[in-house]
Amino acid sequence: MKKIRLPPLGALRAFHAVAGCRSFKQAAETLGVSATAVSHQIKLLESVLDCRVCERSAQGVTLTESGEILYAGTQRAFAALEEATLQVARQQQPPALTITTTSNFLTHWLVPRLADFKTQFPTIDLRLHTSVERVDLTQRSVDVAIRYRETPEAELHCTLLHEDRFIVVASPTLALSRIEDLRNVTLFHVENRHVPAAEPNWEHWQKRYGPEGLNVNAGLTFSDETHALQAAVAGQGVVIASELLARDLLKRGVLTAPFTASLPGANYYLVSTFDNAQREDIAALKEWLLRQMAGG
Repeated sequence: MKKIRLPPLGALRAFHAVAGCRSFKQAAETLGVSATAVSHQIKLLESVLDCRVCERSAQGVTLTESGEILYAGTQRAFAALEEATLQVARQQQPPALTITTTSNFLTHWLVPRLADFKTQFPTIDLRLHTSVERVDLTQRSVDVAIRYRETPEAELHCTLLHEDRFIVVASPTLALSRIEDLRNVTLFHVENRHVPAAEPNWEHWQKRYGPEGLNVNAGLTFSDETHALQAAVAGQGVVIASELLARDLLKRGVLTAPFTASLPGANYYLVSTFDNAQREDIAALKEWLLRQMAGG
């Protein structure tokens, strides 16, 4: 069988544009050439194929039967070329680094420090993901997790970032100075604190530090620590909060920690698969997190 001669790519591209908009003029504008140049390419294509592929009339351009067959082919071919080009372009870009963590950690600790990270590592495409559910890192939908746990996970690579503790925080406008002052303010409670196992709540606080007669069941209950901290900043009450998450608010002076006493917390870990732990961008993230947490 005689080998088929493929038409020139430029002619196929011109035809594809004409077939797409059914207009030589619009095709020329799309390609950035003159309508005459498009007409020449179509004539060359028809010469190579030895058949008509389109018909021009006052109503516009229509495709012949051969033209319809060819257009179906160019649609598949150019779509495949576009996808291949996109894949090549993606390979030239640095890999994205997707982090999953809790919304509280993201809001109160990570987001305020992102500008520093981007300054130090401008080529790392950082992507942030939050979830109340534990993400399976082996599924590769995310690269690393920052998790709050009491112990590391044996099946994953875990780096201890910070040992947390819980402290009482309140607006300085409440002027708390003695443990007994807690009887005169609204206590905030935060639900769903499953870690640490000994929940850092007012019941445990009173057993350790008092004061006697404190109604540990009274006050307001929040489902999210962020909202409880915001209410505390507004001077509406007092909350037992993660020292790490309250740290920036304490530095800004919008919250104060009136007592040195604290309740035990859990630990923040950077978690990844063992393979991912060797990636340069993840190693850079780990060192940055350790420096940031050590620096206060």
